[in-house]
Amino acid sequence: MNIAPSFTLPDQTGTMHTLSQYKGKWVILYFYPKDDTPGCTKEACNFRDSLKDFTDAGVVILGVSKDSVISHKKFAEKYHLTFPLLSDESKDVIQAYGAWGIKKFMGREFEGVKRTTTLIGPSGDIKKIYENVNPVTHADQILEDIKVLQK
Repeated sequence: MNIAPSFTLPDQTGTMHTLSQYKGKWVILYFYPKDDTPGCTKEACNFRDSLKDFTDAGVVILGVSKDSVISHKKFAEKYHLTFPLLSDESKDVIQAYGAWGIKKFMGREFEGVKRTTTLIGPSGDIKKIYENVNPVTHADQILEDIKVLQK
């Protein structure tokens, strides 16, 4: 059992969040490259639209990118995102969860945030890591997995 790395990060309102405050709950910690870009917007809205299903299952959704608190606030307001978007400008948490690395886009390579999600169980252990996720179907995929894991 791998214990999820602890963190303390501010959300779009400046409120600090720590992993330990969610002990006893399932946590979706999803990492995304950039606020208000097409794939990231689809993924965030997909989680937003499934929020009731996640809440009913006792699951907390936390988005993480290296964008600033101000950028997160604008993104959340524009798309009515009511779950925390955590700002990790230092990239410490992003790196601790293995969500930073070489990416390829239009034939060039660069370092950046990889679209990955870590599903953390109620005792703080990593239950599943999703890599190269599809922003449109990802929330449904996690919901299905949670149903199986909670049995």
